[in-house]
Amino acid sequence: MASASLLSVSESSGEMHGIPSNFSFSAGSGKDLDVKDAGVEIASQFKKRKLYADTDLLPCEVLRKIEESLPVLHSPDYYMKPSLRDLVRQEIMDPGYCSRVPNFIVGRFGYGCVKFLGKTDVRWLDLDRIVKFCRHAVIVYEDESDKPAVGVGLNKAAEVTLRLQLRHSGLQKGHPDDIIKKLRVIMERQGAQFISFNPTNVEWSFLVDHFSRFGLSDDDEEDITMDDVNGVVQDPGEMNGGENSEFDEETHIDTTGPVLTHSLPSHLGLDPVKMKEMKMLMFPVEEEEEVDGFRGISSRRKPTFGQEHIRPPLHDSNQRMSLRSTPSALRKMPVALLEYNPGSFDSSSPCSILMTQQNKDIPLKVIKREGFKLDLKQETPITGSHSHNIVDAALFMGRSFRVGWGPNGVLVHSGMPIAGNDSQRVLSSVINVERVAIDKVVRDEHNKVKKELVEFTFDSPLNLHKALNHEIKEVEVGSFRLKLQKVVSDRLTLSDICRSYIDIIERQLDVPDQSSSARLVLMHQVMVWELIKVLFSERENTGQLKSMGADNEEDMMQDLKEGPPEVDPEALPLIRRAEFSCWLQESVCHRVQDEVSSLSESRYLEHIFILLTGRQLDAAVELAASRGDVRLACLLSQAGGSKVNRSDVAWQLDLWRKNGLDFNFIEKERIRLYELLAGNIHRALYNSKIDWKRFLGLLMWYQLSPDTRLPVVFQTYQRLLDDGKAPFPAPIYVDEGPMEEDINWSVGGHFDLSYYLMLLHASEESEFGFLKTMFSAFSSTPDPLDHHMIWHQHAVLEAVGAFHSDDHQVLDMGLISQLLCQGLCHWAIYVALHIPYCEDYPYLQATIIREILFQYCESWSSEESQRQFIQDLGVPLEWMHEAMAVYYNYHGDLPKALEHFLECAYWQKAHSILITSVAHMLFLSANHSEIWSIATSMEDHKSEIENWDLGAGIYISFYELRSSLQEDNNTMTELDSLDSKNAACRDFLGRLSESLGVWGGRLPVDARVAFSKMAEEICSLLLSDISEGLTRDDQLDCFDTVLSAPIPEDLRSNHLQDAVSLFTCHLAEMAT
Repeated sequence: MASASLLSVSESSGEMHGIPSNFSFSAGSGKDLDVKDAGVEIASQFKKRKLYADTDLLPCEVLRKIEESLPVLHSPDYYMKPSLRDLVRQEIMDPGYCSRVPNFIVGRFGYGCVKFLGKTDVRWLDLDRIVKFCRHAVIVYEDESDKPAVGVGLNKAAEVTLRLQLRHSGLQKGHPDDIIKKLRVIMERQGAQFISFNPTNVEWSFLVDHFSRFGLSDDDEEDITMDDVNGVVQDPGEMNGGENSEFDEETHIDTTGPVLTHSLPSHLGLDPVKMKEMKMLMFPVEEEEEVDGFRGISSRRKPTFGQEHIRPPLHDSNQRMSLRSTPSALRKMPVALLEYNPGSFDSSSPCSILMTQQNKDIPLKVIKREGFKLDLKQETPITGSHSHNIVDAALFMGRSFRVGWGPNGVLVHSGMPIAGNDSQRVLSSVINVERVAIDKVVRDEHNKVKKELVEFTFDSPLNLHKALNHEIKEVEVGSFRLKLQKVVSDRLTLSDICRSYIDIIERQLDVPDQSSSARLVLMHQVMVWELIKVLFSERENTGQLKSMGADNEEDMMQDLKEGPPEVDPEALPLIRRAEFSCWLQESVCHRVQDEVSSLSESRYLEHIFILLTGRQLDAAVELAASRGDVRLACLLSQAGGSKVNRSDVAWQLDLWRKNGLDFNFIEKERIRLYELLAGNIHRALYNSKIDWKRFLGLLMWYQLSPDTRLPVVFQTYQRLLDDGKAPFPAPIYVDEGPMEEDINWSVGGHFDLSYYLMLLHASEESEFGFLKTMFSAFSSTPDPLDHHMIWHQHAVLEAVGAFHSDDHQVLDMGLISQLLCQGLCHWAIYVALHIPYCEDYPYLQATIIREILFQYCESWSSEESQRQFIQDLGVPLEWMHEAMAVYYNYHGDLPKALEHFLECAYWQKAHSILITSVAHMLFLSANHSEIWSIATSMEDHKSEIENWDLGAGIYISFYELRSSLQEDNNTMTELDSLDSKNAACRDFLGRLSESLGVWGGRLPVDARVAFSKMAEEICSLLLSDISEGLTRDDQLDCFDTVLSAPIPEDLRSNHLQDAVSLFTCHLAEMAT
């Protein structure tokens, strides 16, 4: 029978618009049509999504517009309904159809599909980027910034069907209703509506109102019995109910090659045939060459037109069954999966990963490619301005490969920096172990860590922080209580706090051998603390200022220093403005001096202008007077004062312009000075560039009114910045560079921390929207991992009520990482206790503290000062003992591990270590008192310990029994007779034998020796009580008990000889 997909010549010319009509078709029965290379050409045309039509049917312009508006879907394992061909056909028949496609479906073979309910506009949609299916989940609009409003695009109501990878054994054991209940709970938590779950094809359907991410999380998968392997690409015919999609018509893959039963898919329990199909689908252009004699034919055939299915059906059902059963049998083979060949550590010669048995009588397969290479000749998203990015090879190496962080900034990843200046071709399949420079802030210019820098960077500021007033909040963590802390302060003491931090930084500046960039950042931190003091501190108001008639801000500041601290509340904004003016002058003083030093004496007018940008009025007036320019000196002496003077100068300039005065006869620099004195700062600056702080000073000193409040000044600057009329307040390391290394910064990024503080002050009681960017490392330092000082500034500002936010855990974790890198675990825990409590994550602080205790146990446990500090912070002692117990257990110091497990009340683990590792050593060294002390300390909790009677209970019973057998005056009346003693010994020796059977291989040889010694001693004591006065039966019963004891064979033989001798005597007595 001819293939159902073969069309007659007339049908193909009338319906298949994407196929040129100059192909010759022959009607063959059961054979492929002979179209030579036509199939390859057609497949490539469909993959590129270039659709052609008969020019007699539609104009080319119409077809071009249709083609441009079609949705994009290049991923080979994804599909859509209607298909691309159907969309074109419907759009031609019904113009505008693509803007109202009913029940549009996007799916991925083996994973599931999404049906968008109602009519959907699919024009210009990039489905490759919008819709993503992963294991048991679907994500639509992964980038929140690109997500449209609800109801627009694909962000609308839809029916989702996901295919779950459930173990068939688990599905049979567990009732489907249990799975349905769990899926319903998951859907309610995610805000979706459960529809159905089909246990036959393990398909799960649910309804969503709009999109984000829906499906199962890792925790959800643990609750449901999931399969270990990823979803397998199914036959598209099976996925689509037997219908042929456009993808089926595009590509045909031959899978008639041999199945490599020794390959990775077989070991993982996957179908090698399906995995080979997936590989060919993902890498359709790779050509593989095989060694002569391997198959004798090419590994791939050219696709022929007319073969629609990606996976041809197996010709024999028996063959299909054998292929499916092969992996499960191979999965049980106890052979190693991988052999690692160290090779070279050079990136140009990556290490090879070999399969086991691959060189054992199996022909080799030679492949051209050596790895996943990146050709940097073409411009890609990872080249150009995005240099030194990390290429993640997880996609190349498979889902099971993991990358992650280790201690002290160690990063293990499967990629490497690319797109550098000297990089040509790189391999991303090389495993890299690198260390991130978290400790850069404590290194000098020779890249050496200095203890003085560690002290001034971490210890001193944190000691100061600890000395401040704190508010304690106790939270329950299980059966423990944790004391969370928060700094509390007021604005009256803020000035002293800032002064203390400045003293620490100034002492750090005295440390020699620091780089220039580090000193620049430190000096900036000094100015930041000064600015915090200026903007947010308050002074005590004990009265009213007697006189406030100073004309300018400098005189006002001098009066404040000399006069009493009695201030009129109405004058407080002016005082703060005066203090800010002094801060601003000090901030720009060094830049003014640098520019002045480069000028010649003849350019004194430019010299004066630069002095004015730094508000150095005295120096400007003296310079003008020394040059005989008395009138200019008089004007300069009134600069920034009364607005009447500014108006007069501005009126004079306007009058000159109206009268047609030729300004070419006046020096340009003099005109600039006049414009500045008139308050026209943009005309005064002309085309010259100036830093943002001096521009802010010009705005405040010469343009705005002298009584303008600071919030108005800052808001005015922000408006000018938004209009592009003010310099961008770049961070200090950009504004006053250059730095030792390149900084990836662009205008429009982070502001300088000083400017953020000004905006925060200007926001007053309103909400401040720059908190996250304000308290990022980039606002004050070029090191993105340095949070040591910004954390303190955040804490102090929040303590005085400048803002309130609980969403800055990045700061806390950044500083914790820096502290742990230096081994300052106690301070790291101190910082963790300052993380604000959040009801959504009630155990966040406890989790972090426990991770620090466990991961850095060697560091904090070896220093008594750190241990005491952590204990004083209120960290539960049980957590500390548990961490030390795990540490000593890992390093094999089992006696110490036992001690700490007992302290943290882990009775079961302590009992296991006692019996398998500790007790026998103490017993053989005759340290019986310690065994008794440890065992009796656990006896009160024996109900919590498994096999107590056959473990530590054995030792307690031994000591009690031995004591009763040795003492004449026994308090245990039940052991007065030999009968009772024999019964007690028989019971103990029976438990001893049972204990040996229960603990089995977990007991070392020495432990068995100790048990044997116990049995031997009890047997000796029992036989020592045999006297002539007892009957022979009682004596033989004692020997019977002894012979059943777990004692050495030589000793058993001796006792047996004694028993035989006794029995012979008994027979002789009976005979006589």
